[in-house]
Amino acid sequence: MADAGNKTVVTDTSVQGFIAGLEPDRRREEASKLLAMYERITGEPAKLWGPAIIGFGEYTYHYPSGREGTWARSSFSPRKGKHSIYLMAGYDDAEAAAQRDALLSKLGKYKMEKSCLYVNRLDQIDMGVLEEIIGHDLAEMNRLYPAG
Repeated sequence: MADAGNKTVVTDTSVQGFIAGLEPDRRREEASKLLAMYERITGEPAKLWGPAIIGFGEYTYHYPSGREGTWARSSFSPRKGKHSIYLMAGYDDAEAAAQRDALLSKLGKYKMEKSCLYVNRLDQIDMGVLEEIIGHDLAEMNRLYPAG
């Protein structure tokens, strides 16, 4: 699925099994909530990318250098200290980033770096706004990288 240059690729590891092994209980429960939200938004089955990224769908990107690769169209990782929510559409598209940032202003407690939204606890954010952000990012990814 991914080119030989990608370090993180789709695995056959069970997403449910991965989530079941998370500690503490709160992290496992929050990962299950995010999983259900992403499945609802994307309509795609979850796949584990590398050891800890839960992804939905995929797309192929191309760099001017000629390098290309495949990555999850929408994804998150329930890391030990915080959830990492990957918002790829705003990385290279200023319009998508501006729309994302307007939604982020209503989210609650978070940290944003490049294409990664970090959330410590789901009870510190507005889950409806998070759903809007993920849906917006997916729509922009579909615009920027049409399936085909």
